[in-house]
Amino acid sequence: MAAEELPSEFDVVILGTGLAESVVAAAFSRVGQRVLHLDRRSYYAANWASFTFNSLLTWIQQHHEEPQPEELHDWSSLLEEGEELIYLSNTDSASVRNLQVFCFTSEEDEEEEAQSPDAPNTTEEESAGDAVKETSETESADSKYEETNQKPEEEQVRKASQTEGEEPEADQPTPTAAQSQSEPTKKKISYAQLVKEGRRFNIDLVSKLLYSRGSLVDLLIKSNVSRYAEFKNVTRILTYRHGQVEQVPCSRADVFASRQLSVVEKRKLMRYLTSCVEETEEQRAYNGRPYLEFLCDQQLGNNLQHFLLHSIAMVTEDTPTEEGLASTRHFLRCLGRYGNTPFLFPVYGLGEIPQCFCRMCAVFGGIYCLRHSVTCLLVEKETNRCKAVIDSRGQRISCSHCVVEDGFVGADRKRLATPTRFLSRAVLITDGSILPSNSDQQVSMVTVPPVAAGCPTVKMVELCPSTMTCMPGTHLVHLTCQSVGSAFEDLSPVVTRMFRTPQSHDQEKNPSVLWCLYFNMADGSEVKGHDLPSNVFVTFGPDGALSHEHAVSQAESIFKKILPEEDFCPPAPNPEDIIYDGENTATGEEAQSLQTEE
Repeated sequence: MAAEELPSEFDVVILGTGLAESVVAAAFSRVGQRVLHLDRRSYYAANWASFTFNSLLTWIQQHHEEPQPEELHDWSSLLEEGEELIYLSNTDSASVRNLQVFCFTSEEDEEEEAQSPDAPNTTEEESAGDAVKETSETESADSKYEETNQKPEEEQVRKASQTEGEEPEADQPTPTAAQSQSEPTKKKISYAQLVKEGRRFNIDLVSKLLYSRGSLVDLLIKSNVSRYAEFKNVTRILTYRHGQVEQVPCSRADVFASRQLSVVEKRKLMRYLTSCVEETEEQRAYNGRPYLEFLCDQQLGNNLQHFLLHSIAMVTEDTPTEEGLASTRHFLRCLGRYGNTPFLFPVYGLGEIPQCFCRMCAVFGGIYCLRHSVTCLLVEKETNRCKAVIDSRGQRISCSHCVVEDGFVGADRKRLATPTRFLSRAVLITDGSILPSNSDQQVSMVTVPPVAAGCPTVKMVELCPSTMTCMPGTHLVHLTCQSVGSAFEDLSPVVTRMFRTPQSHDQEKNPSVLWCLYFNMADGSEVKGHDLPSNVFVTFGPDGALSHEHAVSQAESIFKKILPEEDFCPPAPNPEDIIYDGENTATGEEAQSLQTEE
């Protein structure tokens, strides 16, 4: 909206445009609530955002700069008798830290590859002229929405996911295939080219996938929000073992086509996966004991134990058996719905998903303002309920409920029982795939077990240009793990082993890293207590899980606390079924009867 004053009364005011807040906004707006959705940032999706390369450089520059404290206005003149103010935090820099940028390619075209990483401020200088591009993210997202298919419900997701290329064979590629894949990458891609083609990148701050039978996919289908997005299958599940990247056979077709497994191992694996579908007394006897112990007692062998533990259940050796089996069952349930793996990935990046729900909220009357902050909550002392919010312009906006992203809550209102945990993230732009194949349409999920004692398990997602997240001739790689130290300390050993960098040794066959970013992000899975009014609800940012269950469950929980009798995100009507005020109702009924007769 423009600079004019906002309406003075709403049912729900929501601060922050992350996934949980956006889903909540869509749910309230859909059932007729008056929603005001604000964000002090200049872009949608908060820590769930996707950036072009140039906008990411601007984001990096902003986080390296010292935040300028805003002048705290005294709004006590707006108070009525029996009211008090709760001031909100005016900065969100605490959720991201330890940013480190390295460029391993030449600055200009046709120059030799740089042998030492550039300092982060070199990248920032390059991006200074592109600061205005960040504000155009919403416009480009809106234009993409207009081009999406309008097919209803599950068919939309299925159609988009089935446009993917043929499923790759499970066997390892021949050296000839690897050589042919690497031929085009001999032409060096310079840093200048990355900047020039920056708008072809859509780089996510968080790395997740959609389980095909997960809560987010079910919600997208139920609410018809899936019409605003397109999806691709994750085509293969990989693992890193004994210094090699191997494909994990997870579907029946993969198992029988695999050359990595003997005939005996194939039979054992199929027998085990079949037995996992239903819970048995034998399995319950291992409750509370490590899942690895259960797998060992099944006499599956090291190969199958590795695949089942790290790439199918995606758990650690210490995970209890009941959790490991539950994860395995969920993996198996998701197989075959849209492809031979359980996962989908949204075209143009994960930042599209929050914007899809924001679009639904706006369609049903929600009002949006970016670069617009709320400075304080206005609370009635007697009832301890938030009556209104006061924005940075001093406007008092009445509301019945308020939903606030955790980053807006001041430190004095948080009950810090334990220190905040962090996730370690790395984003790489590479010149090839970690497992070359005959298809250039591969989207890969990779599990990297701990490279040494005390190191975390790393989840890696490799995206190809057909996902519209990177320019042709490159791949975009996301690495995520629970933080032990800084992101660079946690993830650089994995990058050095699996990719070619100046620090790598004997990695000539591996793809080269052209540019990389390391940073730590607050783990939103740890729900902390807050000293806030009873009708103010707090949401949390991305967690370390691969799925979106945490964000969706937060949104549904808040919705049910406020409107327990209403349906959560009911289906939106098709545009042709909507009868606008002033139209002849009989005409709509007549058209419907004609359609039925045909």
